[in-house]
Amino acid sequence: MKYLGILKPLFNVPHQWIPVRCVQPRYCSKSANTTVSSREKRTTVGKFKNHIFSGPTFQDFIKGLNNNNHNKSFAVDGEHSDKHDYLPEHLDMGNSRKVYFETYGCQMNVNDTEIAWSILQKKGYQRTVYLNEADVVLLVTCSIREKAEQTIWNRLQQLTAMKKKRLKTHTPMKIGILGCMAERLKKELLEREKLVDVLAGPDAYRDLPRLLTVADGGNQASNVLLSLEETYADIMPVHHAPQGYSAFVSIMRGCDNMCSYCIVPFTRGRERSRPVSSILEEVRMLSDQGVKEVTLLGQNVNSYRDTSEQQFCGSDPTRLSRGFKTVYRLKQGGVRFSDLLDQVSRIDPDMRIRFTSPHPKDFPDEVLHLIAERGNICNQIHLPAQSGSSQVLKAMRRGYTREAYLDLVKNIKQIIPGVSLSSDFISGFCGESEDDHQQTLSLIREVGYNVGFLFAYSMRKKTHAFHQLQDDVPAEVKQRRLEECISVFREEAVKVNSGLIGSTQLILVEGESKRSAEDLCGRTDGNMKVIFPKEDVAAQPAESGTAPICAGDYVLVKILSASSQSLKGRALGHSSLRRSVKHRETQFDEFVASDTTMMEAYH
Repeated sequence: MKYLGILKPLFNVPHQWIPVRCVQPRYCSKSANTTVSSREKRTTVGKFKNHIFSGPTFQDFIKGLNNNNHNKSFAVDGEHSDKHDYLPEHLDMGNSRKVYFETYGCQMNVNDTEIAWSILQKKGYQRTVYLNEADVVLLVTCSIREKAEQTIWNRLQQLTAMKKKRLKTHTPMKIGILGCMAERLKKELLEREKLVDVLAGPDAYRDLPRLLTVADGGNQASNVLLSLEETYADIMPVHHAPQGYSAFVSIMRGCDNMCSYCIVPFTRGRERSRPVSSILEEVRMLSDQGVKEVTLLGQNVNSYRDTSEQQFCGSDPTRLSRGFKTVYRLKQGGVRFSDLLDQVSRIDPDMRIRFTSPHPKDFPDEVLHLIAERGNICNQIHLPAQSGSSQVLKAMRRGYTREAYLDLVKNIKQIIPGVSLSSDFISGFCGESEDDHQQTLSLIREVGYNVGFLFAYSMRKKTHAFHQLQDDVPAEVKQRRLEECISVFREEAVKVNSGLIGSTQLILVEGESKRSAEDLCGRTDGNMKVIFPKEDVAAQPAESGTAPICAGDYVLVKILSASSQSLKGRALGHSSLRRSVKHRETQFDEFVASDTTMMEAYH
């Protein structure tokens, strides 16, 4: 618990009195100048300067402390207010300036991009997909590994060179860093060659319009304060999923697990869950828009616990997977993940529901039984192991042993027959011996995953490992062990995926295959990629009419071959998730007689 205390600020500057220097605002187009006359601008900015330079009074200070006790300020109508009392309203408007986003890292960063864009869009900014058109470039960053950060440093060098060229011929371009890297490396980002104009941490996206206004005057601007409450529950993200068939919905933020290798608690803050009502409203909206797949997101998604309403604040302790424990005291009360998953899955029976990224400790039986019973909750579970050695798992502070993890895998497979499992593994963690590495290889063989995310260990500052452990595995040994893990993983994935040959899978179509315009691709319930020829197929079972296949369609596909990373097959006909759930084993019986001929023709 001592580590969690680090994240709670001892003193917060009142939000409405974050110091800024006022300068003459610059506008990027003639149309912007028509908003406020030159004389009005001089008068308004003069008043603004006098207000700022006079500074807040003691009464303002006390008022700010009271506001910080709630960590949010609300308007009279109950809606969250983004207004800064000292800032003339027109100064933080985008005035049609164009914003270009680049997103790196996890799905949470994709969702953060959608939140940041929603905030800026309301302030009059426009979004562009062309870098050379951008007035503002925002990089949504990841700090999970050193390589991810180095990618951003390299990109900043490229953008700075582009910015210098534009100074002579175009409106000055502003560069901003959002997300985890902004919080972790704030000092380096602001001081190192002055590559950045704006920094906004994961909990500071509401402040982006003000930060960009400050930067527009030639000053650097930053806000990387972590929050104990911010979930952006009142902000409806602007979803930009491919073809609009799928979307991410954030349900919680932060992490309390304090695994010794992980930087997330220090860049994303403490766990806090978004109110159930806000999540359900967003999912209903996505259903109305025709979205066919929603992925619930969180750093530790299945530890979701909504305590926003008094009636939910009971005394029942959180139930964990058998044999698992936490570094913190068990939490009590609240709407749990199983309750939320139940309500979300009832909104639209024809919408697939996924969730990521979970922790193995938060899979009590009620969650597993719900997945097994509810036809639109995908039978796919991400189960990050990180290592197959109990000794390494203890050093990682994961809260379980190898044996407990394998018992959980056995329980999952018993309750959810045919479940697809994926996992994360770290090679070369502090103190990992060759025997520990061999135990990881044996765990991969024993479980049988079909998707994996494997990396060599990269020590992060601020973490428990950085302060207490030695990064004593040589880089070349880490790399060799990683390659061995990847090799074994692929061998086992081929075996698992080959078991699907001859089966008929319901596929949600994503669009054209990246490798061939003649093929389409989509994903199974188990999240495996499937490639199949682009051709018209039966519009409905047992009907003679055909129809083309489009992104967002559900189609039944006969699986004809498999590799470690994908499946190949041929589409049989259009279907729906609801129909597939009811007739999973009996659909398209009329095609069975031609299966052998089809497989021979394909090969």
